[in-house]
Amino acid sequence: MPGNVLWGWLGPLVVTAFGAYLRFFRLGEPKAVVFDETFYAKDAYSLIRFGVEQSTLGTVDDPIADTRLLAGNTDVFVHCPPQPLSDCAAYVAHPPLGKWMIGLGELVFGMTPFGWRVMAALVGSLSLLIMARTARRMTRSTLLGCLAGFLLALDALEFTSSRFALLDVFLMFWVLAGFACLVVDRDRYRERITDWYESGRSPATGPPPGVRWWRLGAGLCLGAACAVKWSGVFFLIAFAILSLVWDAGARKTAGIRRPYAGTSTRGLPGAAVMLGVLPGLVYLLSWTGWFASSRGYGRNWDQATSAGPAYFVVDSLRSWWNYQTSVLGFHTGLTAHHPYMSEPWSWPLLLRPVPYFYESAPGCGSANCAQAVLGTGTPLIWYGAIAALLVMIGWYVTSRDWRAGAVLLAYAVGWLPWFYYAVSDRRTMFLFYALPMVPFMVLAIVLATGLVLGTRTVSPLRRTLGAAAVGAFALLVLVDFWWLAPVLTGENVPYDLWHARMLFSSWI
Repeated sequence: MPGNVLWGWLGPLVVTAFGAYLRFFRLGEPKAVVFDETFYAKDAYSLIRFGVEQSTLGTVDDPIADTRLLAGNTDVFVHCPPQPLSDCAAYVAHPPLGKWMIGLGELVFGMTPFGWRVMAALVGSLSLLIMARTARRMTRSTLLGCLAGFLLALDALEFTSSRFALLDVFLMFWVLAGFACLVVDRDRYRERITDWYESGRSPATGPPPGVRWWRLGAGLCLGAACAVKWSGVFFLIAFAILSLVWDAGARKTAGIRRPYAGTSTRGLPGAAVMLGVLPGLVYLLSWTGWFASSRGYGRNWDQATSAGPAYFVVDSLRSWWNYQTSVLGFHTGLTAHHPYMSEPWSWPLLLRPVPYFYESAPGCGSANCAQAVLGTGTPLIWYGAIAALLVMIGWYVTSRDWRAGAVLLAYAVGWLPWFYYAVSDRRTMFLFYALPMVPFMVLAIVLATGLVLGTRTVSPLRRTLGAAAVGAFALLVLVDFWWLAPVLTGENVPYDLWHARMLFSSWI
């Protein structure tokens, strides 16, 4: 890792502070229950109070609970008779970890729009730091690392997702953190291989596995991703395979005979524990509130406690498993039409974003006003990423560069599985499902800009022209984000100004 260590931290921290300011500024506005906050904010509050999700008053069409919350009244749950408490349990479609994280903000800051959004803003901001540090490690450039954090800070989809109590930003955070841990683990393992090689030893299968703390961290993070949304399992499987391939590549580079056999015999058992068993335990532990309570949906508490501790464990796990299979059926059968739904092949082109919030109210100095939050990406980043990903394909085919391969794999894992659900199940899907892809889109852009800049051995003119092109792109992204900002933050603006920012008719 060449370069100044101080700037290696200070630069990413400055970028993170810039992004955090954008995310926390006017975080409590609009003062409303926005889009799916109507589910997750109340589920999170229920987890903090009861350990499980409970049914709330009203319906989507008659939001009694939402109205009470905005008035400062937290009496929003259905009042249950003493027995059975499970009759008031809410049937929920996602694991609880993301809602536990939202609930932590509500516990500290109260049941207000700021309180239920603050943790999303926090993890969205921390993602910028992880992004910058990971890109720096992958490129060995503090400048490119800071550029990665800067671009992620200015992506509109990451920005809007960081300002509302929705689950996808938590999924993105844990996926990115898991990937970052594996990148560090790759470096650490190659250092061990180098030390072993220089020691003069030459067993056919290489050095013993040892303790892989960063791989263990990756298992914890990827398990947490699955405990936010089930789609985290796609990344878990892909990254586990990627890590083993990196191990085999390190062994092969060091000249170890039978590198793949050595990875299978010495690396696979530990990887299976850290990237298989450990994520499963994290997922199971995220349901602790459900196991410890009699109020959970499908809990069957009375029967589980009727015949001793052993039966309690067995029957509780059986009830929990039945709940999981029921949720799986719910997801595969989710085909209801929604006005903002979109197909996955349209996501990279931003053809159908999600209007999280829209209200027409006076106060903008014009006869017609619009206060809106549009869940879309920054067009220059998303369209630039398409070009960068094509560059990554060419780079990987010609050079087998591990960075291009890793970015392409992560992007494909976040995107292509949804094609199956769109074709096979005709599932209802939205643009924000693509949020875990965004960090890897940014990485693709940054790696491509690294090729534009060239190495230190290229001519000064080439470096100057490359730096000018990269700087111009970063500046244009900033302008693009600034231009969209009024319809990303719920600012009350004249209708004509709002309409001018709708790039396609499908954005309305």
